[in-house]
Amino acid sequence: MASSTVKPPIVSVRGLSKDYAVRVLDGVDLDLAAGEIHALIGANGAGKSTLCRILAGLTPASKGEITLMGDDFRPSDKRDAEDRGVQIVQQELNLLPSLTVAENLFLNHFPHRYGWIDYQKLHADAEVALQRVGLQAVNPRTPTGTLGVGSRQLVEIAAALVRDCQLLILDEPTAALTPVEISRLFDCVRELSEAGVSILYVSHRLEEIRTLCDRFIVLRDGRKVGSRNTVDSSSEEMVALMAGEAVTASKPFQSHRQNRVALRVEDLCRGNQVRNVSLEVKCGERLGIAGLVGAGRTELLRAIFGADRADSGTIRLGDDASIERCSHPRQAVRRGLALVTEDRKQDGLLLPHSVRINASLARLTHSLGWIDRRGEVARVEARCRTLETRFHSVEQPVEELSGGNQQKVVLVKWLESDADVFLLDEPTRGIDVTARQQIDRLFEDLARRGKALLIVSSDLDELMQLCDSIVAMAEGRVVARFQRGSWSRQSVMEAAFGDTSP
Repeated sequence: MASSTVKPPIVSVRGLSKDYAVRVLDGVDLDLAAGEIHALIGANGAGKSTLCRILAGLTPASKGEITLMGDDFRPSDKRDAEDRGVQIVQQELNLLPSLTVAENLFLNHFPHRYGWIDYQKLHADAEVALQRVGLQAVNPRTPTGTLGVGSRQLVEIAAALVRDCQLLILDEPTAALTPVEISRLFDCVRELSEAGVSILYVSHRLEEIRTLCDRFIVLRDGRKVGSRNTVDSSSEEMVALMAGEAVTASKPFQSHRQNRVALRVEDLCRGNQVRNVSLEVKCGERLGIAGLVGAGRTELLRAIFGADRADSGTIRLGDDASIERCSHPRQAVRRGLALVTEDRKQDGLLLPHSVRINASLARLTHSLGWIDRRGEVARVEARCRTLETRFHSVEQPVEELSGGNQQKVVLVKWLESDADVFLLDEPTRGIDVTARQQIDRLFEDLARRGKALLIVSSDLDELMQLCDSIVAMAEGRVVARFQRGSWSRQSVMEAAFGDTSP
């Protein structure tokens, strides 16, 4: 952690407010010193992303003043903010998938000679930038859209680090990263801090904040409710400030695993991403899938669901005698599968449409061809209440919700389907501490009802808390399986790093 010595502010915010249909940010004050790593925490919908978007020039403030290096700061757009030295890495990625990694890294400031892009220098500079965030194995000429979410997250962070900046805003930067990648990112952040760059760090992972940050500010319902030095505060105090009350401690783990198999996968293959994977999940079991970015975890779930066509292998569901693979997600849903994708914006939601429409997509009940609108609204509202999803109306476009509340809508959609097997890819990404407890209880309730859950998470501690058993994947293969009580953090990580050569 950087020094907590008080320094003059490089960024000063006074009375910052933002109004949409309602006020979402209300009179917030904030000071950031040069070289300070300052955390911004709060529940989903507390106003964190709105504050970040205002500082980054993505949306104008309704009221308030901002100064940067002592000068008035009112950026007209993101480019204007970047020119003044403010860079942002958002929770929702903004890379252009059709461009190469190198082109995304240096977009708008390509190196050139005699009016032509100097691709030799571009690719050389890109290799240096990628090495800085641990992506030295990625070819700069690779189309960005072919990378997994975790790798794309690191590319976006690398893109911010190659630019000169006075203020770097990181919004949930580690949500899709593994512990090794997080450690490398922290090294980069500390290097920037030592160079005098101010860091505004948004995260729901309180231990990260306690490890990395000097101070933190807490927002609740758009208002600043506290600011502390991290060395003087406990995680319990942070949670209490965010929630407005003490949060109930999680219950001891209770297994609901039955003897009956819900899903059996045998020798499933898809190119080099999924290689001869065999596993089974029993009814009521919560099976975690651990591994590094690129290990094949996401690709495995998509192949099981039929979102990507597998090359070979078999899948058996429950007592179904057939062992065919799902050739299309429609078939998977009919057979009782549900997939919560890791990229909710691209694969999980229809952003311009309402909460009601998105939550009803997987199961739209009707009578004689007529939709029961009143019943649909009642079901969606009830489901959303169980996860305390924040919105003004079920007719509100889901793109207007915070990232965490969008994720809750994705979960509600699949709860409506009443599937037997839930494939969950980073299901708590961008979810605040209190909402995680609600989702933990939701998963336990699904397991109690005999549902099988496959949970991919880059947060190994989360898997160890949630699951009956964990499999480790590396280079497309399952390399180890651990039962609760027989694992340790070290043993799972060693398996994920292990030699997978035949």
